[in-house]
Amino acid sequence: MTPLEADLRDLAPRILAGLVRRHRDLAACEDAVQEALLAAAQQWPKEGRPGDPRAWLFHVAHRRVVDTVRAETARRLREQVVVSLVPPEEQLALAADEATAGRDDTLELFFLCCHPALTSASAIALTLRTLGGLTTAEIARAFLVPEATMAQRLSRARQTIKSSGVGFETAQPDQNRGAVMHVLYLIFNEGYVASSGADVHRVDLSNEALRLTRMLRQLSPGDPEVAGLLALMLLTDARRDARTGPAGELIPLDQQDRSRWNRAAIEEGSRLISETFARGAVGPYQVQAAIAALHDEAPSTGATDWPQIVGLYSLLLRMNDNPMAALSHAVALAMVEGPAVGLARIEELANDPRLAASHRLDATRAHLLERAGRPAEAIVAFERAAKRTASIAERDFLLLQAARLRDR
Repeated sequence: MTPLEADLRDLAPRILAGLVRRHRDLAACEDAVQEALLAAAQQWPKEGRPGDPRAWLFHVAHRRVVDTVRAETARRLREQVVVSLVPPEEQLALAADEATAGRDDTLELFFLCCHPALTSASAIALTLRTLGGLTTAEIARAFLVPEATMAQRLSRARQTIKSSGVGFETAQPDQNRGAVMHVLYLIFNEGYVASSGADVHRVDLSNEALRLTRMLRQLSPGDPEVAGLLALMLLTDARRDARTGPAGELIPLDQQDRSRWNRAAIEEGSRLISETFARGAVGPYQVQAAIAALHDEAPSTGATDWPQIVGLYSLLLRMNDNPMAALSHAVALAMVEGPAVGLARIEELANDPRLAASHRLDATRAHLLERAGRPAEAIVAFERAAKRTASIAERDFLLLQAARLRDR
């Protein structure tokens, strides 16, 4: 990603949030922001970066929405007349004032996208697409559904919000907080483990998820799950620099140089999770953060408190039937009771349709088969997992593991 692309990706959700606050039409504003970003990508390299990029983008997107409004229906005629009465230089000043007022509406737009009229799955998918910058294909993989199904879900969600007429002022944070947290969690995960492309990380996504989760914690200082989510992100992101080698290759947890882990992030995350656990009300994000803390605080994989991790995963699965958590539980069981026990659990999970096409099932199976002394079967599983992943970094890592076993 070029510096220009990174800047535009960072500005896009903030421009969209301000635009939706003003115009209320999410779909039209999304289209307008995309056109503004395209115009910037074409013009800035030739004409130079404007002094205030945010105001420039907001003005261009605002005019695109106004042009759309003018062309659409007679119902919008009054709005067309009002706009036409304002001199162009005053429109630019108005857009610049609104764009540079220092207000960041991004989190509020999260709450709007997580509209109570939407199903939880649709709200989460829409927010990931609108504000998270994820493609429809990436979201479909996160939900383990076909891309066409996800495209239809997104279209229906946009229409539902448009029909409701709900704006920022009527969005209900208390009602939508759970969906917003789940969206932030998924955006962070996509940033930490990119599901497609050549890069192991998408730092722009994970950093934005962390920033917005800190904002959410300021809004909800007494919510232990918000604190748990922030702790989980910090404790996980602390390992980021150690996850890749000199050539950008993926390095698994048990081979990472732990001296490269971010100790400040680990200390902050550990402190947060200790404080929330002391309150007595424990939720899924807190449990996951506690698991992450056990990994981060251990000097090595062998010295990790695996029995406690098994217990925490068992608790997590009672709270939330998550197939990825079940895979991690199988690995933890293998560390405590031996690979045969972990493999037995993997075979049970193979019947779960949510994991039928996932490369992670085969990757986990391959890892445990190798530990069980069954290299030929592990090679097959590694290669099958490599065919199923859309991540080039993961594919290369999995093929490397298969080649390593074949050369023994």
